[in-house]
Amino acid sequence: PGHRLMTYAATGGATWIKVPAPVAHALGLRAVVDIGALYYVYISMLTIFCTNAINILAGVNGLEVGQSVVIGASMAAFNLTQLLRSDPADEALRANSLFSIYVLLPFIGCSLGLLYHNWYPAEAFVGDTYCYFAGMTVAVAGILGHYSKTMLLFFLPQVANFVYSLPQLFHLLPCPRHRMPAYDPTTDRLIVSTCSFTKGQLSAPGRVCYAVLSGLRLVRAQEGPGGEVTMSNLTVINFALYTLGPMREDRLTVTLLGVQLAASAVAFLVRYPLAAALYGAGGVD
Repeated sequence: PGHRLMTYAATGGATWIKVPAPVAHALGLRAVVDIGALYYVYISMLTIFCTNAINILAGVNGLEVGQSVVIGASMAAFNLTQLLRSDPADEALRANSLFSIYVLLPFIGCSLGLLYHNWYPAEAFVGDTYCYFAGMTVAVAGILGHYSKTMLLFFLPQVANFVYSLPQLFHLLPCPRHRMPAYDPTTDRLIVSTCSFTKGQLSAPGRVCYAVLSGLRLVRAQEGPGGEVTMSNLTVINFALYTLGPMREDRLTVTLLGVQLAASAVAFLVRYPLAAALYGAGGVD
């Protein structure tokens, strides 16, 4: 009951969502649907996702803080865009956008200072504490700013990393304690980290996952004569090293942050031109 009361207060008691016009037309629904208690489930799951999404896309100097800065800055830019586009008479939207900016700007400033010391070669290191703090801060800004669905668009790389990681996270495939890239001291490059198993020890769903991943060449897999398999770990970081080859740590971070910036550009494209077509002038939130 406690968390439901907090969520109720945070959302002003609203438990409705907007439905895309084609879906509403096909199912005979209204443009706005009250989903009741399911809204509390959605908000709770969103908060949990944000606090963990940054933490599982980590392990490289500058990456945890860098992605948090890009996400926070993108959300602040979205809030500013909303303020510039909004009707001055829409006090609720303006108040929500300003509140979100007030939360994000100090977070971005503190994170930039940390990023300076966390960049390769790092003098300061972040762990679970910063990752959870960063995820919770942006979740609060997005939920209390009343743009939770738009916020998820800025997490596209984190969503991709989560989906890609699912077979290991649910232990359909072996999941090592740490899945960060391995280091090759002879070349001073990061290389893919791996897990080892035999096909016979996998459950039926695990064998299907492995067959799909290896068949689509989404992993680097080496098979031995006795059914032994050495497979790259399922993270976006390892996938980048698998597809682009070994890299210096700073170059890998720059590459992944470039993907994060590109995802933010896609998010703005989806949020404005495409969302206007699907949801009307009011947009998705």
